[in-house]
Amino acid sequence: MNIAASIVVVLIMLGVLATLHELGHYWMARLLKIKVFEVSIFVGPKLLKWKHKGVDFSLRMIPIGAYVRFSEIDEEGKAVDSKDPDLLLNQPRIKRLLVALAGPAMNLFLGTLIFLLMFWVTGFTTTHIIKPEKGSQLYAYADMVNDGDTIKSVNGVNVYSSFDLIFEMDSADPSKEMDLKIRSKETGKNYNVTLTPVVRERPMLLITVENKLANNDYKGWKVYSVSEEQNNGNPVIKAGDYVTHINGKSVDDEDFEDFLYNITDEVVTVTYIRDGETREDDLVPKYVDTVNSRGITLLQYKVNSVDKFFSALGYAAKMPASMLNITVRGIKDIIAGKVKAYNLVSGPIGITTMVNDVVADEQDTLGDKVYVLIMLSAVISIALAFSNLLPIPGLDGIQIIFIAVEMVIGRKLSEKAEARLTVVGFVIIVLLLILAFVSDILRIIFGY
Repeated sequence: MNIAASIVVVLIMLGVLATLHELGHYWMARLLKIKVFEVSIFVGPKLLKWKHKGVDFSLRMIPIGAYVRFSEIDEEGKAVDSKDPDLLLNQPRIKRLLVALAGPAMNLFLGTLIFLLMFWVTGFTTTHIIKPEKGSQLYAYADMVNDGDTIKSVNGVNVYSSFDLIFEMDSADPSKEMDLKIRSKETGKNYNVTLTPVVRERPMLLITVENKLANNDYKGWKVYSVSEEQNNGNPVIKAGDYVTHINGKSVDDEDFEDFLYNITDEVVTVTYIRDGETREDDLVPKYVDTVNSRGITLLQYKVNSVDKFFSALGYAAKMPASMLNITVRGIKDIIAGKVKAYNLVSGPIGITTMVNDVVADEQDTLGDKVYVLIMLSAVISIALAFSNLLPIPGLDGIQIIFIAVEMVIGRKLSEKAEARLTVVGFVIIVLLLILAFVSDILRIIFGY
């Protein structure tokens, strides 16, 4: 049932995004007084049809695409050659270029708008930081760092939002130094810091916690998941428990982290709460080398004023640059051999799998699932904008290339030149489709 629901969600999501993309072409054409013959919402057999301002509109059965027709077609389905000055084909190059760019621009606008609405409703995370906690790597610069300072780059790579900042942080080797460029909120000037990790041995309970203070009544770590390897393969703690003390020390104490690093016992005593009942058990920890925290905590804001609204708008507008930044970094990692190619490319199967993971997650509320799906639609919309700019037949990029070349050489490309570029683009799209398909299958098989 989840797979079926996921397929329906993906089809509708892609169909709506494709329709709005095509409406971008349509609205720009109407603005420039260019003749439009037909607008099809989705594809396949017609369900509804109507006429508006001389344009044939139709709603079709299969929600996997859409199209706008700018030429008249004959009985054989071929475009009719015409000298009509109102046709797109006979328009000045700049107008044809604007119409071609309008589709990707609509997807960029839509993705940005969705992010803005999400930020407006749920708040947004910035690249602003707060003064670091004692013991963290950033604490070495506590006299320089102030609340509200902004991280501008990580290891020389510019960051635009919390998304690519987190990507850069996660991609970096935690055992190596990290260079940050930070802009001071007070002076507006940039300063540089180098985060140097400190490696220490620490006992691990092999649990994943949602939040150190997930419940103020218990003042403990709420356990999200537990490794099967806990306690030498005999787990004591379960998901949903609240760990409150280790060897009698409250996990809520300020000096708990220092206390934890000083534990050397083969067995520790863990106090936890399960179903409202306090329990205490001995547990064999696993000792591993860890590095101290980078000390970077990002500020979050609610949109509760005009100033915060424009801040949210600014961050939403940066999302396309942020996503492009992550994509470029991912490609560089593939070239460097750090990441497998199939972990970066995703096709319809991969999108369906991601949606199904969201739909099937029983621990998330309906609101959480809707939130993730809306965010995914924003990401896909922006991705569609960039992918449509590729010089591939059937995409806007090939037309943009043709028009750009015409502008440079001052004349229309020959049919032979267009045919050669089309063949090259066709080969590219086939290879990309194969790569996306293989990538999706490998991720499903191997769980990458």
